[in-house]
Formats: sequence, structure tokens, C-alpha cells
Amino acid sequence: MIEKLIKGYERFRNGYFQLNRERLEQLAEKQTPEIAMISCCDSRVDPGILFDLEPGEIFVIRNVANLVPPFETKGDYHGTSAALQFAVTCLQVKQVVVLGHANCGGIRALMENDGAIQTDGFIDSWMNLAAMAKKEVLAREDLKTPEQRIDACEKTAVGYSLHNLMTYPWIRERVDAGTLNLVGCYYDLRNGDLVMLDEINEP
Repeated sequence: MIEKLIKGYERFRNGYFQLNRERLEQLAEKQTPEIAMISCCDSRVDPGILFDLEPGEIFVIRNVANLVPPFETKGDYHGTSAALQFAVTCLQVKQVVVLGHANCGGIRALMENDGAIQTDGFIDSWMNLAAMAKKEVLAREDLKTPEQRIDACEKTAVGYSLHNLMTYPWIRERVDAGTLNLVGCYYDLRNGDLVMLDEINEP
């Protein structure tokens, strides 16, 4: 499979890179994205392609199920937290977007799990961040099928991630000051629809 990557790189190097060389050389010196996005690592959801963006326009933080952990300093989940801190305090992005999506394997695993967390695995522990979203969805009487509940949890988890973003002091102070806003959206890869779920401009 490495041959496929090498051939793709050659097309990029001889095509896109040459056509956009001046801009890419400028980006090599400094990046100034105005948007940070928390997206799932799902191979079918590529923010750059989805939003038709050029290199340097968006700072993407990818993890399983596009979850944002709450602020804490004990040593857990710091990959996402560190990237957020860099985007907000160093790059000074103006917007943070949480992008949920349909057919999310992480959310499906959460919804189909009986509640037991495997101590020798990482997925269950990470997905436990969305446990409250699962609880909220399971309490709804309007959702009749497992697929409806999974779909609802994918959207509900985005709201909890937005809430968790506000637990970071350097995010809250910027939202309070009006220099940063938080947005949640959901991409349905089955039909190409994008739905805006929530927005936080102030507490």
C-alpha cells in the first residue's frame, strides 16, 4: 500500500505543490488559521474536503467520535486538550467547531456497550466521555429503534463536547470577551447534508 501513497505524493509534488508553491512556502513559515475543528478520525470524514478548504485555513484536531474531554490536569486525555490549547492560546483561532457525523463507529460502540469498561482497552475508556449523552438518549421515548438512538447520540454528544469546551478557562474567557465562538454541526455522510446543531457566543 505504500506504493499508493508514494504515487499520490508524486502527483501532489508535481501538480498541486508546483501550482501553489508560493503560498505553501509562506505557510511553511507561519500558519494563521481562524478556525479549529474537532473532527472524528473516521476515514470517510475529511474536513478539508468537506468544507473545500486550502492548507492553512483550518486547524484540525481528530480523535475517536470527535469528543472533547472536560478540563482536568491529572494527566488524562491531554492529546486533544493540548491541541485545543495551542489552537486557542497560540494560534488565537476565532472559532472552534465540533463536527459530528453519521455512522460513527465510536458512538455505535458506546450505544451497544453494556456499560462495562474493558480495563485493557482504550476505546471504552475514551467513549465513556460521552456516557451522559448515551444516558440522555436512552431516556427519550420518541426513539424507537437502535439506529434512531445511535443517530440521536451522535448529535447529542456534540452538545456535551461544546459544554466541555466551556470548562477550559482560556476558552471561557475568550467566549466571554466575544473573541471566540463555539459551534456544533453534524455531517450526514449518507446524503451529504450538514446540520448546524448549536452555537455558543456567550455563557
